[in-house]
Amino acid sequence: MEGCVQNAQNGRRAPATVVRTMTAELRLFRQNHAGVTPAGHYSHAVAAGGFVFVSGQLPIPPDGSKDPSLPFAQQVRITLQNVERALAAAGAALRDVVKVTVYLTTEEHWAEFNAVYAELFGEHRPARAVVPVGPLHYGFLVEIEAVAFQGGR
Repeated sequence: MEGCVQNAQNGRRAPATVVRTMTAELRLFRQNHAGVTPAGHYSHAVAAGGFVFVSGQLPIPPDGSKDPSLPFAQQVRITLQNVERALAAAGAALRDVVKVTVYLTTEEHWAEFNAVYAELFGEHRPARAVVPVGPLHYGFLVEIEAVAFQGGR
């Protein structure tokens, strides 16, 4: 079933697929707030039970360009902006995030990542794991997934 969800930040409506199971209603957001649809068989975000689960986001801007040679800090900013767009499609924001998982290709980037992350999250400090991994898709240096809680909204 197709539907729309009102965005809490700007009032725009985002397309959602509503799936009802025996125990829950899931809202699947294939498109992020910029209207970008993922290349793979997944949704940017899924809302269920008051939570919004954001799939791993890479530093791919809305125009779809893939440039792994971008400076690391810029990759982090673009990736977090993609997390914001996925959250916005589901009517949530960074302030609603309760858990973040970050995948870095090397621990050498940890301090720089932490500085950009702190800049964008401000005083909000959700639970977080930073995981060193091998190569990421397209040769990028960072991937971020998040969980937000909207409660009864």
